[in-house]
Amino acid sequence: MDLTVIVPTFNEGPNVAELVRRVGASLRGRSFEILFVDDSTDDTPDLIRQAADAADFPVRLIHRDQPTAGLGGAVVDGFHAADSRWCLVMDGDLQHPPEDIPRMLDRAAVGDVDIVVASRYVAGGTAGGLANATRTAVSRASTLLTKSMFPRKLHGTTDPMTGFFLVDRDAVEIGDLRPRGFKILLEILARRQLRIGEVPFAFASRYAGESKASFAQGMRFLTQLAMLRFGRMSAFALVGGVGAIANLVIMWGLIRLGMDYLPAAIIASVVTIIGNFLLLEYLVFADMRAESGQMWLRFIKSFTFNGAEAIVRIPVLALLVQSAHIPSVLAAAITLAAAFVVRFVYHALFVYAPKKRVAQTVAKPAIPQASGRTLES
Repeated sequence: MDLTVIVPTFNEGPNVAELVRRVGASLRGRSFEILFVDDSTDDTPDLIRQAADAADFPVRLIHRDQPTAGLGGAVVDGFHAADSRWCLVMDGDLQHPPEDIPRMLDRAAVGDVDIVVASRYVAGGTAGGLANATRTAVSRASTLLTKSMFPRKLHGTTDPMTGFFLVDRDAVEIGDLRPRGFKILLEILARRQLRIGEVPFAFASRYAGESKASFAQGMRFLTQLAMLRFGRMSAFALVGGVGAIANLVIMWGLIRLGMDYLPAAIIASVVTIIGNFLLLEYLVFADMRAESGQMWLRFIKSFTFNGAEAIVRIPVLALLVQSAHIPSVLAAAITLAAAFVVRFVYHALFVYAPKKRVAQTVAKPAIPQASGRTLES
């Protein structure tokens, strides 16, 4: 097998048959397989099976009942299960034209690169398939931000945010990848210095279905970026900063409504303690949850500690206001900043401390059969 085409899918049923047809047509005469890693909650797996039955090349399906780490996690699972050294990753919505795959393979065949990125922003590429001007601007800004944070490792690419790329699996330390949401290429490039080649491509409109982009995905991207560049503590700081701003806004609003600053500070603290815990669960410590006990126990630990911290912090706040005559909202900001490091150490070492070592084994994938029927894992 020369190539595994990894397609992570989430409710992409209407696109499946056309994607299989076009990939097959573009790679006719080559030895390849398509591997769908599916997190769908609809009939997409059934449609993948139907498309596989009709195909004259191997099509496999891995359906994940627990979609750990989103699209990026699906791609990593695809790397583990692939039967080929070279893996091509593409979305399931046909915004990545299968007709461009042969050019990517030809670029890799030169032998001087570990990864070939299909770029919207290199000469000859276009981003016309982005939904509107706002998404185009956000994509451009995200690319600039990302390249500025990894100037050496991303020097060879104009589009580190694309989901359309060809990679030599042997050049990537797959076990080191910690994907969060959509941006798996950024995760790969930022972890290790790779030799990068690029080919242009025209980002197409969706064939069917709706975009999965959301505010939550944007937050996951920022968290991923912070953790890759500065480590977990910076991601914790990002969440803490969001919580601190929310705390101050809630406190300010309650004071404007006539409430005294102390009860306003208490209410703001309770609301943001709960909100921050949820952000820590799903953004900062998502990769540690499985080994750190049950969620309700983590919540009790987090809430108890933050409550105790608030019991200490709020009298200090009162002292700053009454004795030092510092404005109450500014005093709250000072006390929140002072508590940051203690909170991080406690959550990293106690709330999310592993309870047991989980042995991780990767089953050897079944060899795809030439009949084209699905082999499910």
